[in-house]
Amino acid sequence: MFCVLLIILSFVNNDIVAPIKQVSGYIVTPVQKGINSFGTWLSGVTENFEDVETLREENESLKEQVATLTEENSLLIQDREELERLRELYDLDEQYSDYEKVGANIIAKESGNWFNLFTIDKGSDDGIQKGMNVIADGGLVGIITEVGSSWATVRAIIDDESNVSAMVSTTSDQCMVGGDLTLIDEGSLTLSRLTDADNAVHVGDKVVTSYISENYLPGILIGYISELNNDSNNLTKSGYITPVVDFRHLQEVLVILELKEYTPSSSDDSGTDSSTEDSQEDNDASESAAEGSQETESETADEDSGSGEEE
Repeated sequence: MFCVLLIILSFVNNDIVAPIKQVSGYIVTPVQKGINSFGTWLSGVTENFEDVETLREENESLKEQVATLTEENSLLIQDREELERLRELYDLDEQYSDYEKVGANIIAKESGNWFNLFTIDKGSDDGIQKGMNVIADGGLVGIITEVGSSWATVRAIIDDESNVSAMVSTTSDQCMVGGDLTLIDEGSLTLSRLTDADNAVHVGDKVVTSYISENYLPGILIGYISELNNDSNNLTKSGYITPVVDFRHLQEVLVILELKEYTPSSSDDSGTDSSTEDSQEDNDASESAAEGSQETESETADEDSGSGEEE
């Protein structure tokens, strides 16, 4: 109504309506400014809402891109690590090129942190047999103890029941390497019965599988001597070996498709393994000390013959 009145007055004599126009200007102009300001603010708010929604959509899109890139990066890292492991296996394959081998993945293991007993995804269908040697990480892992058509069980040299006839590569002095799960936490294997008459063996020397071993092919790297001490008999030495294989993070292995051909020599009726020779000497000593008792003699021989044999 007020606006209509102003329109009508606009047709009346200016002298009459001038004061009214002046008054209306004071009233209407601020109202118009307020309305214009509110419209501008409302328009800005609307645009802000649109901008916020756009930013939200862009943020969600960026999150999806980041998740995708993170997954791709993780896969690339896994692929790179797998490639490095396969390259190491290839180098190991070249290192022992005289033997035919087959690669296998570890698919199961005993509970615990260490791969002392584990299962691989290759078996008799792939030519694997009980007694075949297993290698990885540049050295000896263990031996096949059980075989199925598409799987096989491996006992590692760190297992408590493992004993390996070995020798120092620089001197060919014979020794025994034994597994001990309490020692492997410190990164060590036991070294015993080392014959070092010339005192030529030192810490840091390389230890490999012996050519007189019943179960292991000769010359496979086991590890390096980390400690060496004289035994109480002053004839042999004992100590510790640091294995070259990382028995905590095994994933792939190579199985050598060749069995050790063991033939006892004429001078070693009880077996060429040095530990077996020691057992036979112990048996003879026990028998001499127990001539008056056949029963005691048999028990002593049984106990001695079971000690230190290669597994």
